Amino acid sequence: MGKGLEKILEQKKSVIVKKWFDLAAQTYAPDTAEFLKSNKDQFANPVGGTMLNGLKGLLDQLIHSMDPVTITSHLDPIIRIRAAQSFTPAQATAFILSLKKVLRENLTKELRDSNFAAELTAFESKIDQLCLMAFDIYMQCREKIFQISANETRNRTFRAFERAGLISETLEGP
Repeated sequence: MGKGLEKILEQKKSVIVKKWFDLAAQTYAPDTAEFLKSNKDQFANPVGGTMLNGLKGLLDQLIHSMDPVTITSHLDPIIRIRAAQSFTPAQATAFILSLKKVLRENLTKELRDSNFAAELTAFESKIDQLCLMAFDIYMQCREKIFQISANETRNRTFRAFERAGLISETLEGP
């Protein structure tokens, strides 16, 4: 990424994060979205606090470097929450792509410069990479949730059969 875009994004980072957070919050039900936006305290509103801190870290990574470990540390908590809720894969990850809208709305003057437009296109491909990483995390979380649910169902069924006397487990020694 060119230094021109990096400098401008650094200057506008707080505005960009706020608007990105607002768009991400809008993916929730209206009452929940209002709560997430109004109370960003990590303890009173852990989902909103986690999301805001994660978005700040993600934007910083997009601007300066794309360290996969650091990105995952910011992205995983957000996606983990969304995977445990009733979001589809597209709904869970779409907020990442909304950053493109935020950038285009906040960089209208700068977009008139053709050199800057090329830098923005390169930056947007980083956003696409971030979205793919989010999808991978989402799928890992959903697989884990399914595995836990399947194990719990199996154990519950086994215990019910055992109580009914339909199964007797014998432990064999070596």
